[in-house]
Amino acid sequence: MMRRKFMPNNSKLGIIWSSPDPEVALNMVFMYAENSKLYQWWDIVRLIVWGPSAKLLTEDADLQKEFKSLKQVGVDLVACKACADRYGVSDDLSKMDVAVVYVGEMVTEMLKSNWKMITF
Repeated sequence: MMRRKFMPNNSKLGIIWSSPDPEVALNMVFMYAENSKLYQWWDIVRLIVWGPSAKLLTEDADLQKEFKSLKQVGVDLVACKACADRYGVSDDLSKMDVAVVYVGEMVTEMLKSNWKMITF
């Protein structure tokens, strides 16, 4: 089945993933993020790992495998440093090639600018 490209140029999507549920990650968050890049629905897709999802990602090998493919298709991967530090997983996330940074100001700027945001 051919999928239509329908988003205008310069479209930016921020996905905030905070759910500790692996089903939500695999069947919603990761699938939508990957398809958004593969089918060029959005020019920029940034997945922000925020809260309990940070811990889940470092503990679940299936999620890690799928997460790696997101990087390969061009999804920008970011994790909240404050959250990752609280869960003790900052180093683990960094080793997964995730930018571990304080995201509060980043998200605020995204919301104030031309980004569309979705949260899971």
